[in-house]
Amino acid sequence: MNSNKPPNGPSAGSIKYTEDGLNRAAELRSDPDWIRRALQTPETRLIAVWRNRSLLRIAETEQPRAVRLAITTISLPDDAVFLGLDDGVALFAVDLSDQDEPGVAPMAETSFVDLRRYGPLLDNRDAGLLAYARAMLNWHRNHRHCGRCGAATVSDSGGHRRRCTNASCGQTSFPRTDPAIIVLVEHPGDDGGPPRCLLGRSPRFPPGVYSTLAGFVEPGESLEQTVRREVYEEAGITVDAVDYLASQPWPFPGSLMLGFHAKAVSRDIERHDGELEDARWFSPEELATAGEWGDTAALCLPRRDSIARFLIDQWRERVAGSGPNAIA
Repeated sequence: MNSNKPPNGPSAGSIKYTEDGLNRAAELRSDPDWIRRALQTPETRLIAVWRNRSLLRIAETEQPRAVRLAITTISLPDDAVFLGLDDGVALFAVDLSDQDEPGVAPMAETSFVDLRRYGPLLDNRDAGLLAYARAMLNWHRNHRHCGRCGAATVSDSGGHRRRCTNASCGQTSFPRTDPAIIVLVEHPGDDGGPPRCLLGRSPRFPPGVYSTLAGFVEPGESLEQTVRREVYEEAGITVDAVDYLASQPWPFPGSLMLGFHAKAVSRDIERHDGELEDARWFSPEELATAGEWGDTAALCLPRRDSIARFLIDQWRERVAGSGPNAIA
């Protein structure tokens, strides 16, 4: 197989949550008059989130899709976030979580739903847009007080900053995302067997699910150091070559997953930190018969909207296209 698209999975350019189709128009954020006018313009549209649920139109005969509300259908909170220009139209994100019930006029076949459930069913543009909105609003919700002095903060620069209201402090905070590595570890099969990849099972996963190893970057670490540390801590495996492959924003609640391929120089698994309840080496043939997330199979693969699934599918594609024992 020589296709660039892994079987049953996305290509590197279409990993879920990486395409929102927006012109983020950063130059407009610092113009409060423009922001104010945009929030009073009938053509402006809104993406609404209520208690970490996104508003989707869900029809039985159609693919679920994001709902862009008219500016007149909703009472706007003070900290609406300017996301950018959507085909030239201003688009904002609004958080309705303080309301007991979301204050949105009823519309047919619309619901506030968990993006993690419906993300795999959305087209890439809608998935990226809702991920962007969710991540921004989550940051605002968790930074209502200054980390330096504890005073209240207010939204600024179209929602892309928060400013401390204490005049003697004046701290400005910017949206943050937590970098995390996620890695497909491969052993070349120099014992005469086929190449194998290392997958682990977290106790938080549904029954049967195994996934690539992952962990947050610690202060003072390079990404390559994080890969080596996490793989050793979680599985006791030493790796040498570490290659970057792709990334994915993961708004649950606010991470950036940096995807790698690493070559193992040891095979014996020993779980040092206890984060995984199991870790194993898997051949491509074993993965070919695996079920999907949520199936009742002895072995299931990660969610289709995750970069973990992309890394696994890309590895399977590469091994299948390069011969039974070849390593890219």
